[in-house]
Amino acid sequence: MNKDKKGYLILADGTILEGRRFGAERDSIGELVFTTGVEGYVETLTDPSYCGQIVMQTFPLIGNYGMMEEDFEGKCALKGYVVREYCDTPSNFRSEYDLDTFLKNNDVPGIWGIDTRALTRKIREHGVMNAVICSEIPENLDAVTEYTIVNAVKSVTCDEAYTVSPEGEAKYRVTLIDYGAKRNIIRKLNRYGCEVRVVPSTTSAEEILASRPDGVMLSNGPGDPAENTGCIEEIRKLMNRVPIFGICLGHQLLALSQGGETFKLKYGHRGGNQPATVTFGENCGHTFITTQNHGYAVRPESLEGKGEVSFVNANDQTCEGMIYPDKNAFSVQFHPEAHAGPHDTSFLFKQFIELMEEYKNA
Repeated sequence: MNKDKKGYLILADGTILEGRRFGAERDSIGELVFTTGVEGYVETLTDPSYCGQIVMQTFPLIGNYGMMEEDFEGKCALKGYVVREYCDTPSNFRSEYDLDTFLKNNDVPGIWGIDTRALTRKIREHGVMNAVICSEIPENLDAVTEYTIVNAVKSVTCDEAYTVSPEGEAKYRVTLIDYGAKRNIIRKLNRYGCEVRVVPSTTSAEEILASRPDGVMLSNGPGDPAENTGCIEEIRKLMNRVPIFGICLGHQLLALSQGGETFKLKYGHRGGNQPATVTFGENCGHTFITTQNHGYAVRPESLEGKGEVSFVNANDQTCEGMIYPDKNAFSVQFHPEAHAGPHDTSFLFKQFIELMEEYKNA
């Protein structure tokens, strides 16, 4: 690789930042977002929830421990990758190849040598905006300003259903609707003795119920949740028929299925250090550190009388969780299964198991 090949990161507002190219040698337009994770870039790069986005790492050194396919969370769907300093000589006995190779293999252009600290402050002030990674400055930015992320879930969901069994006896049967699911959700359910049937996002409620699952998991995923009208309707049909646990996009879709509303955040929550505070029960007032990756949030007042807020973000007070006590369903905006992230809220999987146990014994 030629580490001296000049490149540009150009924002929709006309800001031009010069850096050096790596990864795929092509131009790419996407929505520029930042993530504050100190580690876990392998998981970030393989999180389908970043579909359509150019991801910027706020931590200055990226690539230092290489790439390990065992740690991949799913399909790489990034439009681009921005870092301050790129390490092309990883030091890690588990490393299989370097970051540049990964980006090339997945046709993702990258740029390094960018002042990510200054750029993050700009995004925090103005909000997320579109950008392009390119080798030549374009004559106009029409294509950049007009870019929108559409059909994101359809582009990352699995093509057909498959089943993943636990190592020991299967105590529960869970259907995981794949809106862009991270693999660690499956791993976590397997550890609790769940046989997991992963189905495409287009699967009907009737088909899901026909397989008689003990519970349904709504996965994370990318894009504007309100775009997924078909998915929302099928979730509505599942409510009160089987225990449901929603994560991230699944949390938002569950809220929309009950008549709730979602809205776009100024710059989203992305990283492994987001504080979520419990708002009821024996842990009321306790704050947990969580991993998050989302650009939209649920408007809790739109669910008044239908659900109760269970967590709020301690920084901006946005909704981080909902429970629907009369419908055997609950959801969280953060990732309790987070691999290479905090495990503070992994107890939520146990709550899902208890909900399924009550359902089976009812």
